[in-house]
Amino acid sequence: MKSGIAKDKVVLVTGAGGGIGREFALALGREGAKVVVNDLGASLDGVGTDNERAQSVVDEIKAAGGEAIANGESVADWDAAARMVQLAVDTYGRIDCVINNAGILRDRFFFNMSKEDWHQVIDVHLHGAFYVSRAAATHFKAQQSGSYVHMVSTSGLIGNLAQANYSAAKLGIAALSKSIAMDMAKFNVRSNCISPFAWSRMISSIPTETPEQQARVERLQKMESSKIAPLAVYLASDAGVGVSGQVFAVRANEIFLMSQSRPIRSMHTEQGWTPESIANRAMPALKPSFYKLDRSQDVFDWDPV
Repeated sequence: MKSGIAKDKVVLVTGAGGGIGREFALALGREGAKVVVNDLGASLDGVGTDNERAQSVVDEIKAAGGEAIANGESVADWDAAARMVQLAVDTYGRIDCVINNAGILRDRFFFNMSKEDWHQVIDVHLHGAFYVSRAAATHFKAQQSGSYVHMVSTSGLIGNLAQANYSAAKLGIAALSKSIAMDMAKFNVRSNCISPFAWSRMISSIPTETPEQQARVERLQKMESSKIAPLAVYLASDAGVGVSGQVFAVRANEIFLMSQSRPIRSMHTEQGWTPESIANRAMPALKPSFYKLDRSQDVFDWDPV
């Protein structure tokens, strides 16, 4: 154990039984944090439970000389979210950081997406991030300190096919994080997002039917989950004080600061607009600045560094 930058910080990591969340928990443990490892143990599409998944990560942290405790409840349940935060406080006396990482996928093209597909993904990602964050807010406010780290995705920030539910949830989390950062700033609480590029269970369902898809998966497989962890540990630590309201992306050895919505071009007229003048003047002037229907891989089209 390094006993370094996150020493004695109490951190709740949701969805930490595997993939990126597991790497967060292990890295935090190595850096001296006390970790609450949450994982329901469900399948990729949110079915079933397996409490052993969280406990196995706890065992790894303890074997390396760290401190950790397991929680096997669902972030999509308001009361369960409160209990996992309270577990941190009851066990370690406080809570310093929440990393909202839990998630599922139910990918469908929009015209095939069911009500259940929509609600299941929104419940885990967006509602879960709110429930856990809200449960921690009372403690953060009382402590006059705290950090939130929310996992988002370029599927929401940029766009992707067949992920309307996931994209909406992830972009919603980015907006939630910004609101938290603004509302909690006076209590010295910060909130940031990480959009990860890494091979994990969450993206292992990507189809590989075409040469383009196969090439994309080969690139993703080169991007290890462990590469995301240092930024999460930094944001959880006191070294991250002063960093709030930002959206970062990590792609192998690259860290990006992502843009946030701002006006890029405007038109005005003293007479006000009519549908005809919009068609004849406004849209032709604005059209050169339109965004294309790019997918994430269209924007990040170079090999990872």
